[in-house]
Amino acid sequence: MGQQNTANIKETEKVIEEVFRARHATKEYKPNVTIPEETLNEILELATTAPSAWNLQHWRFLVIRDQDQKDRIKPIAYGQQQVSDASAVVVILGDLEANLTGREMYDGLLAAGFISQEVHDNLISQIEGSYKSQEFARDEANKNAGLAAMQLMIAAKAKGYDSGPMGGFNPTALVEALNIPARFIPVMLITIGEAAASPRPTTRLPLSKLVINESF
Repeated sequence: MGQQNTANIKETEKVIEEVFRARHATKEYKPNVTIPEETLNEILELATTAPSAWNLQHWRFLVIRDQDQKDRIKPIAYGQQQVSDASAVVVILGDLEANLTGREMYDGLLAAGFISQEVHDNLISQIEGSYKSQEFARDEANKNAGLAAMQLMIAAKAKGYDSGPMGGFNPTALVEALNIPARFIPVMLITIGEAAASPRPTTRLPLSKLVINESF
């Protein structure tokens, strides 16, 4: 049994590593490819398992699949064709008022008896105190939404689809076009679909240039 478990773990590790290494940022998609709604929801659900500070889950996913809507967003993304050709464009939003989610979540945990009043009050005090700073709220919105965005792209690859993160867009125009409430800020766009071409060769810096052990 022990050897079988070890073999299963090794196989799982291999599959996970293959998914990570197979994921590349995609800019060219096969147009008119539809991702089944069930599959897209599975990708989004996997993305929601990302970690977040105080478990506030600072992300929201604004999903655009309608062709007219994608074409409308394209000029806001400075004419980048992948916006129109991708099966879906996911606007990753960061929550500037994630403290409201904290109160909702921890009130529920308290009512269900999972945490004590003391723990509840301590957590709410920490969260509310931190969110008095607009700079903190914005930093946390970007940071934690970024975690979910990366997980979304890995999940897409695991389901057989390609993706690409996009920071090139006009955030003010996007907010206006999509009626995004002031509570949320657009962090990035992620296109998802089937790649129309092999990814461009890329290189990665060696660990010797990226890893600093203990201290500079």
